[in-house]
Amino acid sequence: MALIVQKFGGTSVGDTDRIHNVANRIKTYYTQGHDLVVVLSAMGKSTDHLVSLAAALSQRPSKREMDMLLSTGEQVSIALMAMALESLGVPAISFTGAQVGIRTNNRHTDARIESIDAERIRASLAQKKVCLVAGFQGVDEEFNITTLGRGGSDTSAVAMAVALGASECEIYTDVDGVYTTDPNKVPEARKVERISYEEMLELARLGAGVLHSRSVEMASKYGVTIHVRSSFNNSKGTLVVSEEQVMEKVLVRGVSLKSDEARISVIDVPDRPGLAADLFSRMAEADINVDMIVQSTGRDDHNTISFTVPQKDLLQARAMVQEWISGLGKGDIEVEEKVAIVSAVGVGMKSHSGVAAKMFQALAETGANIEMISTSEIKLSVVVHPDQGRKALEALHKAFDLGDKNAAAGS
Repeated sequence: MALIVQKFGGTSVGDTDRIHNVANRIKTYYTQGHDLVVVLSAMGKSTDHLVSLAAALSQRPSKREMDMLLSTGEQVSIALMAMALESLGVPAISFTGAQVGIRTNNRHTDARIESIDAERIRASLAQKKVCLVAGFQGVDEEFNITTLGRGGSDTSAVAMAVALGASECEIYTDVDGVYTTDPNKVPEARKVERISYEEMLELARLGAGVLHSRSVEMASKYGVTIHVRSSFNNSKGTLVVSEEQVMEKVLVRGVSLKSDEARISVIDVPDRPGLAADLFSRMAEADINVDMIVQSTGRDDHNTISFTVPQKDLLQARAMVQEWISGLGKGDIEVEEKVAIVSAVGVGMKSHSGVAAKMFQALAETGANIEMISTSEIKLSVVVHPDQGRKALEALHKAFDLGDKNAAAGS
């Protein structure tokens, strides 16, 4: 039988009844003879509750202490799951990230995994125990607890699959796979049977909440298949695989809407080599993720640079830009506190033309005004007014026939 790595999200273990349901699912795999490593998130909204407790005590809590606090949520999940499994006659043992040797860098609240010592897991598997691992966490070289940031449990699960040599990692969540777009926004959305790492990575970066981009990057690098499934049914989900394993390179695999972005425009700065590099280097050093960038040369050798940042980083980014402009002695800043980014993604774009024309025509018919454009080999994104985002998403989904079952399945 196979070694299987599974991950269950916070919704899947949101209360004791759901923990019991997941335990029964794990038991089914165990009785079939599989070796099981199960990575768990914190229960339901418990992480949000811990964050609110910290906020009630400190306006700027230490990132180290936030990691110490937030890591406790996953420890509750693994301990309760071990108890649930043992009550079903399944031998189980729970481990924190530190106990299974998940070593990270020292970047608190957004750490990166550097290595995993899987010997303790292997020893427990040899004793026919289900190994339950706390997701989202590790330790740095000084044994300080670190957390992996948003989507960290997905990354923990894929990293465990890599360390143990598992060929597949099952990610269980509250949806039964990857859809052509968010079905809560477009009811006609269809589930995709297979999607390439490249496509999933773009969709994850563009706001698709099913998987975190870092877990997809790791899976792609080491060739681990991700199987996105629902913890509430037994239906087959979506396989995230290499491009060669996707049967048909459809023109557009999915469309997305990202509504938590802001735009900053730096106006009338000198047209001088190195200025943009200096500006965005400062953003990078402050861990501010810049998405779309448009630079245009105006009159009298002056530039306008526009770019988007997450709304949560807007205050910091605005202050940094104002400081940068002051240092130049010239320029001005304009800010839109909310914009919408609508995108189309598909590996078929590599070998087909006309995607931009079809996309722009569909947007024009909705009355959406395109404010910025960004492209890659398999992606086309535009910025529109936030009030036009939902309608634009629906229009693109229809324009590329993504509601058609065969097109969505890629078969």
